[in-house]
Amino acid sequence: MNIVILAAGQGKRMHSNLPKVLHPIAGKALAQHVIDTARALAPEKMVVVYGHGGDVVRSTLAADDLAWVRQEPQLGTGHAVAQAVPALGASGQTLVLYGDVPLTRVETLKRLLHAGKDALSILTVDLANPTGYGRIVRDAVGNVQRIVEEKDATAEEKAIREVNTGIMAIPSARLADWLGRLSNNNAQGEYYLTDIVALAVAEGLPVRTAQPDGEWEVLGVNSKVQLAELERVHQRNIAEAMLVGGVRLADPARIDVRGEVSYGRDVSIDVGCVFEGKVELADAVEVGPYCVLKNVKVGAGSRIAAFCHFEDAVIGPDGVLGPYARLRPGTELGPEVHIGNFVEVKKSIIGAQSKANHLAYIGDAEIGQRVNVGAGTITCNYDGANKHKTIIEDDAFIGSDTQLVAPVTVGRGATLGAGTTLTQNAPPDALTVSRAKQVTLTGWRRPQKVKK
Repeated sequence: MNIVILAAGQGKRMHSNLPKVLHPIAGKALAQHVIDTARALAPEKMVVVYGHGGDVVRSTLAADDLAWVRQEPQLGTGHAVAQAVPALGASGQTLVLYGDVPLTRVETLKRLLHAGKDALSILTVDLANPTGYGRIVRDAVGNVQRIVEEKDATAEEKAIREVNTGIMAIPSARLADWLGRLSNNNAQGEYYLTDIVALAVAEGLPVRTAQPDGEWEVLGVNSKVQLAELERVHQRNIAEAMLVGGVRLADPARIDVRGEVSYGRDVSIDVGCVFEGKVELADAVEVGPYCVLKNVKVGAGSRIAAFCHFEDAVIGPDGVLGPYARLRPGTELGPEVHIGNFVEVKKSIIGAQSKANHLAYIGDAEIGQRVNVGAGTITCNYDGANKHKTIIEDDAFIGSDTQLVAPVTVGRGATLGAGTTLTQNAPPDALTVSRAKQVTLTGWRRPQKVKK
């Protein structure tokens, strides 16, 4: 089987410098959705026809299993497929897909391919308002005769509700001949791929149809309005699948999945959350409102409060995080770790039952078990040129407003007094304090505001 993906359109109505097929749905380019679906069908050849956007489209979507053919100028869908013919195998079927129709399901395309095993097959759909689409013209017994485009249709033909989606499975052996016989004698002066239907009928080849389960599967994107509408359709489909899988969503209309989310039992997700990349939520995880999780693994029973932002991090079981916590790449939290409001952790490992509950920065650190990190604590990990490591061993207590100037080690069971600036290692099981001498100046007065 061959697959041809048409991705040469300009997308004038998008009003954007970004080529239309690169606009995202669920964080992934429209054409990438189509390519991923096509790849799931395991074709022998997969060819992308590109034009507007040129090298940007090709470089963005590049993959080893894709062949690329440039259509310049763009003279219609028939002309576009003709550019791909030299790169295609001559046997089996050629499936034609569109780079701006992102949500067609693999199961639907398999149904179409099965219908066209010994025929030309067309994916059609019945629309309450078919305006703008090519109509499927059938004879008195229901056999497909031809497809007529809106601009060339009579009033009677415009009343037909069954429309062409553009997606076809074509006998590869007939493709080159049919495309070579197309004419651009029509209202738009283009070579329509749909005209091969009449050629197939004239040769006595069966023309069969298949339909998707949902109209949304064949909707294309020509404007930012349509892009937003399909985004919501796609997100609603994802949300429904999560609900069926047992996730409790506070509002299925207010969740955005821009990647892959796996989940255990009794997972709860509040409104406004965004999941990017690969996110794993184990049993009984709770995610509060307006959190962003990107490439994050969350252990069973962990509770994430509102407005947290986590990226490339691993969270152990029974953690308590947020609100307003930030985990940056390279963070690994053990079981029962608490990361509180306005605490930022970067490239650090924090052991079981340790806590940083308030207003702290922990970067390039190894923190043991049962460590308490006081409010306002900072690991000073950057000297202006290089990053250095802070090590805090088990059962240490770090007083509020402490600066740990790396590289430095705090020994097991050590206590650092509040306000300490630690520049040398702190010994285990001892109190270390570093403060300037306290002075009181008698007779001092606060500055007064000068009256103008």
